[in-house]
Amino acid sequence: MKLRRSRTSKRGRIEIIPMIDVMFFLLATFMLTSLSMQRLDAVKLDLPQGQAQQLSEQQPLTLSVTKTGQIQVNRQSVQLNEVAAAVRRQVRPDGDIVVAADSAASNGLVVQAIMQARQGGAEHFLIAVQRDE
Repeated sequence: MKLRRSRTSKRGRIEIIPMIDVMFFLLATFMLTSLSMQRLDAVKLDLPQGQAQQLSEQQPLTLSVTKTGQIQVNRQSVQLNEVAAAVRRQVRPDGDIVVAADSAASNGLVVQAIMQARQGGAEHFLIAVQRDE
């Protein structure tokens, strides 16, 4: 007569779902940390309200549009048709540019300035907002 074992041995399993959750949490943490290292140095404007992180210590190229329609590239006044040339002279290798537009500025003018900056070599645009305190 053959006796059976009362317990069957089970192999341990590695659960992958909690590890994926931890990796996504770390990814989000590092992304938010990198965004909080950004710093904005632009013309004094009445920016729209919103939630945003600080920019890094590296001085980004800024494209500012005031409520009167004045356009500035790194605090240098330019006309709309001169934006592409001004950006081409000052664009950084990463092609990032911060757009700081007054909340009362014409949306059409802001979009035209962004399109001119794109022709000047800017690839990525960050929109500046005033942080809610």
